[in-house]
Order: sequence, then structure tokens, then C-alpha cells
Amino acid sequence: MRTLKPTAKRLLQRVLLIFLLSCILLACAKPKEESIRFGLSNMPVKLDPRFATDAASYRVSRLLYRSLVDFDESKKVIPSIADWEQVSAKHFRFTLKSNLSEFHHGLPLTSADVKSTYESVLNKDNASPHRTSLTLIETIATPDENTIDFTLNRADPLFPSYLVIGILPKKLIAAKHDFSRNPIGSGAYQFIDWPEDGILNIQRRKDKQLVKFIHVPNPTVRVLKLMRGEIDMLQNDLPPELINFLGEKPDIKIQKQKGTNFAYLGFNLEDKTSGDIEIRKAIAHGIDRAEIIQYVFAQSARKANALLPPDHWAGNNSLVEYEYNPEKAQQILRNAGYEKDSITLIYKTSNDPFRIRVATILQAQLAKIGIQVEIMSFDWGTFYGDIKKGRFQLYSLAWIGIKTPDIFRYAFHSAAIPPNGANRGRFNDSEVDKLIELAEKQTSYEEQANYYRQLQAELLAKLPYVPLWYEDHFFISYNNITNYTLPADGNYDGLLTVKKSL
Repeated sequence: MRTLKPTAKRLLQRVLLIFLLSCILLACAKPKEESIRFGLSNMPVKLDPRFATDAASYRVSRLLYRSLVDFDESKKVIPSIADWEQVSAKHFRFTLKSNLSEFHHGLPLTSADVKSTYESVLNKDNASPHRTSLTLIETIATPDENTIDFTLNRADPLFPSYLVIGILPKKLIAAKHDFSRNPIGSGAYQFIDWPEDGILNIQRRKDKQLVKFIHVPNPTVRVLKLMRGEIDMLQNDLPPELINFLGEKPDIKIQKQKGTNFAYLGFNLEDKTSGDIEIRKAIAHGIDRAEIIQYVFAQSARKANALLPPDHWAGNNSLVEYEYNPEKAQQILRNAGYEKDSITLIYKTSNDPFRIRVATILQAQLAKIGIQVEIMSFDWGTFYGDIKKGRFQLYSLAWIGIKTPDIFRYAFHSAAIPPNGANRGRFNDSEVDKLIELAEKQTSYEEQANYYRQLQAELLAKLPYVPLWYEDHFFISYNNITNYTLPADGNYDGLLTVKKSL
């Protein structure tokens, strides 16, 4: 893919030129600022954990709210604000820990708040996208203000790992408070204000450290703002050439972490063209992932064959990938009765330049097998809204922070079509539904893992998504930013300990 190298050089030359001009015009002054300014490619959409589904909303919400459980580095569930015991196969008792932090408005967090939070998610009228994965809850009881009893309609040893929704105050839920724009939780950070769409301020409770999220959609401009001292740090969403450019600066430091976020090519399966399995198989064989990973990601990604990485306890390391084979792709289309260049698909993506670049490369690769792709790029809100509403033929996104295999019900079960879940492609397959339900009925991790591995093989055969890659993570900051740890899931948990010296 030698033709990409001049493109990369031209981009780097443009970055350097813009940077030099900005230095000349602005004297490269770095204004002192006590707040920690975090440049984001996309701002959160909703800061209500009952409804948040985009990456930025999820990551910021983790700072503002606390949940009953969390996960360790090996993706095993651990207590967060509550311990638990399994009283019987269908009965789990959670006990809130003592000395919990109060909600940000001063009231204590009790079992009533937990009950109200989960009942609001389960209420059909609220149309929470997380409801589908929690429908196994039969009843929620609160014997006292520190105890919550969950009774299930079926046994599931993984149940504690599903309770990751941030807890909201009962009284504010009843008052229909707007948590999306004015979040009130009990997390390590509290909401300060959202003065405009591109600025969000939160404050760490223990030391009053202010963190300012600043929306800078263009990666080149984000880098320039970092060099100008207008923002202090960046995480992900930069092309490799800009990361390499910053790595040469003595006052800039870069952390790298192998990632688990799953990038995929999604299809509208209700559409006549993108819903044709033969077209999807041809696309899977027509994408040269190795070339894209080498030249576009500079080896900062690895091939994916399933949503869960193979080293996950429920992962499947025996899946056979769709090898890059354009001749085979063309033959599949001919056998299905398609003439060359008779297929046209509209590919929707965000207006992030790097994502447009990837889309353009995919467009060129698919043109070689006789599939024409028209690219349409939108601002993040419009793009993501279209995907949730099914207004697409082809798109690309990534699943972030996946810890447990209940994601398969949420993303692929026929009952999880939006707004009831995240089955955005409208995938409806009785065999997949059956495997999901059988996996959920098993009473041991080993038995569940067996069914989830079968499920992943079935999904790879039927291709509701074409798996692409797991992207690595990057954190970039000035040397005066310390104590930030970059997690493998790309969350912003490093803000719990980060420090800034002036």
C-alpha cells in the first residue's frame, strides 16, 4: 500500500506548517491554568448512566457515579460500593459498604436509591437501552437501608457482573431530574457546569481539582492546542503520524496500552443490499486488514475475529478469520448473480479525519472486488443518532469497555433492537437467540463459556458485523501531568489520581 505513504507525509507536512505558523503568530505562549484541560474528539451525549451508550458518555459517567460492582484487570467482577452473596441459585443479596460517599447534593446513598435506579431501567416506558440485559431480574427488595435482594427469573452465575449502572438518588428519579445534562451521583467527581456544548467542567471531590473537557473534533487542531498549552492532555483518536510527531517533543510524554476495544463494520440487515449475506461475505474477504493495520495504524492495532478478544475467559481462540482474498470475494458475488460494479453501498461515518481516512481506504479496497461505496460523514451527534435509528446501510464503530458476555444479548438478540438494546443492525436470527439464551441458563462459567464460544463462531459465519481490529490506546500529555494510568479499556479512570504542577 505504498500509495498511502505520500498521503501520510503530506499530512505531517501540513501539521508542521500549521504548527510553525501558529508559533510565529502566537509566540507559542503556554498560558498557566490550574484546571486540567482534556481535549476530546467527541463530547458526551448523555450523562445519565441509564441511557448512556456512546463511549464518551460512558467514560465520563464512571467518574460521576458509582455502581454496585466493578472489574479487575483480568475482567473479573469485584465489589465496588457493595459486597454480595449468592443466597440461592436465583437470589443474590448485596450489602452496601459502610462510610460510602454521599450523593453530590448531600443525601446518603441507601438501598432505596439502588432499587429505584434499577427499577427505572427495567421500566419499559423509560426505554433504557440497558433494560434487555437486566430482564432476568424478577423482584428487588430492600429489607433495610443497606441491603438489596435481587430475585431472578432464572439462574445466572454472572448476575453480579451485570450491575454496572451508576446509582442515582431516588428522590431525583421520582422528580424526573435531568441527569443527562445535570448529573448528580456519588462518584469521585461531581458535575460543575456545561456552559456550552463544547465545554464540560467536573471537579474531583477530595481535593477540588477541576477537569475541563474541551471538544476539539479535528485531530490536527487538537495537537496544535496541546502544543500551544491550551489543553493539557489527549487520549486516543489521533493518527499515528501525529502521535509520532508528538513523541519527538522533549516536553511531551506518551503512554501506550494494548487495547480491547472492538472495531467493526456494521450493516443494516433489513436493507435489501447490505442485508445479503453473500455481499457481507465478499466484503469480509475484500478488506485487507493487515495492510490497514500496518500502514494506517502503524501496527497499533491487532486483527479481531469476535467482539471478545481470544484471551477473555469466554473468548474463542479457534475462530478462522476471513482471509484477504479479492478473487474469492469476486467469485462469491458472481455466484450470487451480481455483475461487477452493480452494487453500491452508502457508508456512514463521523467527520473525524482519521475515520474518514479509514473509510476512504475501505472504499478503495471494496472497489477492487466490484462494490462501490459512497462515503457520507457527519458530526458525531448526527452520525450516532442515525445509527441508533437504523438510518444506514454500512457504518463503522467500536465497542468499548466490554467486560462480560451479556454484551451478546445487548448487541445481537432479536429483542435488543433499539430502543430496547443495541442491536443496531436489526439482526434477527433464531439460532443466535437460542445460543444466547442457553448460555445464560448455564450455572457455571465453563458451561457458559462453551456456549458463548459456539455463539461467536455462529456470528462469524452469519456476519451481522464484519470484525475489523482491536485498537491500541494512547495518552499524551505534558511532563507536568503525572499520576495518570492508562487502562486497557481506554476509560478515563486515570483522572482519579492525575496531578498537574504549574
